[in-house]
Amino acid sequence: MTRRRKKPRDRKKFRGIYILPNLITTASLFAGFYAIIEAIHGNFEVAALAVLVSLILDGLDGRVARMTHSASNFGVQYDSLADLVAFGVAPALIVYFWALQPFGRYGWVAAFLFVVCGALRLARFNVQIGELDPRYFNGLPIPAAATMVAMTILMYHELGEWAPTRHGLIVGMIYVLSFLMVSNIKYYSFKKFELFQRKPFPVLVAAVLLFLVIAIEPKIMGCLAMASYVISGPILTLLLLWRRRKEPHPDIIEGLETKTSESS
Repeated sequence: MTRRRKKPRDRKKFRGIYILPNLITTASLFAGFYAIIEAIHGNFEVAALAVLVSLILDGLDGRVARMTHSASNFGVQYDSLADLVAFGVAPALIVYFWALQPFGRYGWVAAFLFVVCGALRLARFNVQIGELDPRYFNGLPIPAAATMVAMTILMYHELGEWAPTRHGLIVGMIYVLSFLMVSNIKYYSFKKFELFQRKPFPVLVAAVLLFLVIAIEPKIMGCLAMASYVISGPILTLLLLWRRRKEPHPDIIEGLETKTSESS
């Protein structure tokens, strides 16, 4: 009897992962987790600063991956999971312990709404990569929403007794940020703004003035800057809609071209 030879199984080669960008993503995740720990202990200012550290690391890992040609699908998915913790769960828990806890059930529902809208925003962003105009974000980015929460907490600590009553105002802010994250409102992405290319001289002057203004009162001016970015989305969307209405419809252009060719 002849034994049938078993065909060798196709073994998929283990491609591995890139260490440096994923270590930076891990550091961003750690900063978000540390923010949660500090919020539990009531150190809200430290927790807000930890969210900002996570924001810096989140922007750094993508740039390092592109510069070192080490971008991968694994890194993209890992970055999204880290963002959900650092910019979704962490800010929601911080703001709950800081301002929403007195509202009881309504407080933690608002905090959960922030988390779920952030998760939906990340999922939609992942499936729409390459389909939308890279100049604009579709909806408020979750890092921007988290930064708005963190800068608001820092501003309140800076103002002290002069700060307005926070509880009702913060609840409204959380609902607005949650809605903006899952909306179709356009936000400028700054992806086409290259720092290493030649720019007009007034651009440098404006950048220096902006730096000086923020340096004078970083917590207050940083919060106002983030609030300006949040408000800029609806304004930009209205401008884009107005511009589209001003442009002639493609069918009208086709009809004019046809009439011109027929007359000639």
